[in-house]
Amino acid sequence: MSAEAPRTSFRTADVDEARQMIGATFYSNFMDVIEGPRAFRAEFDIGQLGALTLGELSCGADVRMRLGELGAYHVNILLGGHMRFRQGGAAGTVATAERAGVFQPVGDTVVERWTGDCRVLAVKMDREALDRRLEQLIGRPVRVPLTLAPALDTTRGPGRSWARLVATVIEDLRTGSGTTPRGQASMYTSPLIVAPLQEAILSGLLLAAEHPYRAELGAPAQRLRPAPVKRAMDAVQERPEHPFTTTVLAAEARVGVRWLQEAFRRYVGMSPMAYVRDVRLTRVREELRSAEPSTLSVSEVAHRWGFGHLGRFAEQYRDRFGELPSQTLRG
Repeated sequence: MSAEAPRTSFRTADVDEARQMIGATFYSNFMDVIEGPRAFRAEFDIGQLGALTLGELSCGADVRMRLGELGAYHVNILLGGHMRFRQGGAAGTVATAERAGVFQPVGDTVVERWTGDCRVLAVKMDREALDRRLEQLIGRPVRVPLTLAPALDTTRGPGRSWARLVATVIEDLRTGSGTTPRGQASMYTSPLIVAPLQEAILSGLLLAAEHPYRAELGAPAQRLRPAPVKRAMDAVQERPEHPFTTTVLAAEARVGVRWLQEAFRRYVGMSPMAYVRDVRLTRVREELRSAEPSTLSVSEVAHRWGFGHLGRFAEQYRDRFGELPSQTLRG
């Protein structure tokens, strides 16, 4: 949470004001009140934690929302009531106090009913931040898009622990302030706190939710790699645009070239230079996704991340992501 705006506390009985606040902090939306016995009264406490937006939200009355594609991963932990939602062409899901609702970045999103007695602990996670955390945990690039199950059991196991962690952070946010009584900055303004806490929330969700990589995360022995391999991988993650060669990476790892090549094939599943290429392709995709097509070209981004031959780059990109880089940019 930044020192300038650690939190936003907002109360209103006006639907348009509530819609605008959700649009400013979470997602653009259309909100309608469903006729019922309760009067609309929105109460929002929202703050930032690095790449995360967290908040406690309630509307007082039953509402319906249309949000389009979110562009981020999102989880709603319910403290009461229920929320029925659907994304894309998938069947509807009902979130309750025992089952959190989990949203994907893609697919038109509709909240068909958010009941008036439902208070929500909301966690919005930057798409690239969660994807990158997954890659760090499994130690290799993610080739198949991460798809989280639409519901998360918060009554037991990792789901319960994760929900408690989120609740603690949001409670501190809701009752805290930007400075202490003595005028000192809140601990949530310090990178020493924000970075590991963000990492804990991202890692916790990946360990608690169901997804195709869940079994791999649950097998720590498969993730253990020799220190030289980790040194080489860290160097690539930190400077993917650097003109690495296998020899340079071997020097970073402080081992011989042949040892590094064999270790990468055994522990990473690809050669050192294939790993470099894969990390660079991922960074290109992240930049193309967030860019305005009128202000950036594919060739500019490709050259910035170390791809000299545009034809070969486009072919590698399509093989990796199933579409051309120009399609990603336009999308």
